[in-house]
Amino acid sequence: MVRLIRAELRKLLGLPTAWIGLVLGTLTAPVIVLLNAPYTRRAIAAGTLTDPSDLGMRDLGVGLIGPIILGVIVVSSEYTSTGPDTPGARQLTATLVAVPDRLRLLVAKTTALVLVVAVQATVTTAATLTLTQVLHGIHAPAPAPARVAAAILYWTLTALLAYAITLITRNGIVPLTLLIINSSVVSVSYLLTKVTDLASYLPDIAGAQMFIGTAGFPVEIAPVTAGMVMTAWVVALLGLGAVLFQRRDV
Repeated sequence: MVRLIRAELRKLLGLPTAWIGLVLGTLTAPVIVLLNAPYTRRAIAAGTLTDPSDLGMRDLGVGLIGPIILGVIVVSSEYTSTGPDTPGARQLTATLVAVPDRLRLLVAKTTALVLVVAVQATVTTAATLTLTQVLHGIHAPAPAPARVAAAILYWTLTALLAYAITLITRNGIVPLTLLIINSSVVSVSYLLTKVTDLASYLPDIAGAQMFIGTAGFPVEIAPVTAGMVMTAWVVALLGLGAVLFQRRDV
């Protein structure tokens, strides 16, 4: 299994699109902190920023484009054509020849994805929070270690969510477009919370409450409960994706 995980790591890190996800996910949040620094200083000076506890933490949400790309590409790359000479053949065919046990393959892919995203999330979170404290000093209190760990977990679960949806749809374009728009342009999930309180239990909304203290959602969910809700979503979708992957033809 260790050799298979290493092979999946090499395969994932050998994809150019994966490196786009790594670069964007790692740099976006610190850059946003830097760009927003003048506005944040003015807000602090004017007294309009009354609760600075989420400084830096909120910016981590913008970087979710990275784990989303990684979660999608680790599956969608298997469904791409192997070349112009064999337009009907896909990478998955060769993968299954090498690893016929589909469940074992999924475990290796999932592990490789978790390892890469966890490292990316740790680096990005550390860089974002350090830069926030350097720029704003005592006005940006260091978050508790539990909140930092929760933010890293949120990134990892988001990648797994994208991975599971792509596994179900066998198409990278749909989940990539919907998840990126939802996380960075217009949050459909947040808009739904204005319609029904049940939307507060959607995975991205619940998950954000693991580490953001002043989310402003209609239903406030305790961090541990929020983590359990998002994890339940991911486990359920991964289970469905695994069943479909086992039963479908290549």
